[in-house]
Amino acid sequence: MATANIKDVKRRIKSVESTMQITKAMELVASSKLRKAKENAIQAQPYFKTLYETLKNISLNSSGTVKNDSVAEKKALLVVIAGDRGLAGGFNHNVLKLAQERIDSLINDGFAISVMPIGKKSIEYFSKRSYDIYDQRAQFAENASVYDCLDISDDVVSKYTRGELARVEICYTTFANTLSQIAKNVTAFPFEVTQEQKPEESEEQTDTKHKYKASVIYDPSPEEVLKLLLPKYFGGLLYGAVVDSYASEQAARRTAMEAASDNAQEMIDNLSLLYNRARQAQITQELTEIVSGSMKNSD
Repeated sequence: MATANIKDVKRRIKSVESTMQITKAMELVASSKLRKAKENAIQAQPYFKTLYETLKNISLNSSGTVKNDSVAEKKALLVVIAGDRGLAGGFNHNVLKLAQERIDSLINDGFAISVMPIGKKSIEYFSKRSYDIYDQRAQFAENASVYDCLDISDDVVSKYTRGELARVEICYTTFANTLSQIAKNVTAFPFEVTQEQKPEESEEQTDTKHKYKASVIYDPSPEEVLKLLLPKYFGGLLYGAVVDSYASEQAARRTAMEAASDNAQEMIDNLSLLYNRARQAQITQELTEIVSGSMKNSD
């Protein structure tokens, strides 16, 4: 191998080493943010679960659902939560792909679509397409609070209860574990307790069911109390989705950067082996030329 090619290999090794330093640093940053994000996600779960169970119990004492029969048109709002940065493997792609599939399904069902993108990648995706943007939030997930989500919730729930929205859904990524993040879609409104969600009752529970229901009186009515709690329910649901998505983003980025660092190290090892072989061949060639020159001079 020529000297110029050896220099190219050496230059490439240095370039890959610089890249690996960046990926290592990003991996450490993502690991640090992941710990805090997981804590926020875990802390948000009891609040939402308690609120959801309360709403479910109230709905079981009412008609079991909060729907709008006076909606002028079938309009759906889809909140799509993605990341503010890339370099996170398939994190952004998976959730945006799921959101697009859900939008296509709703359009086929005759719904007009509004989108609320949260995160720069979500905003970039939908701003390039001809969807109605209800609202957008960039750099929101990292420092999001319950109160920020309640501000959004008040407006969304108000429009839903006035009949301006027929459906509200949230598309985000849930944190399964450090190596697995799953894109999912949840229906926030209409809030409805399905048959599968209703608790199974024994004969004894059935006989005393009316007694337990009678022990709770909702004033002015279960339906009105349910509507009153809807903004807190949606705010809690949105906050849980935001912190869950942010934890998933950090986990995906950590995994992606770890894989990139491993690939960079493997590339450096291969290039170093190639460089050593080329250098050895060059030294052998120089020794051969020296020996050949000595033999000619002796002749």
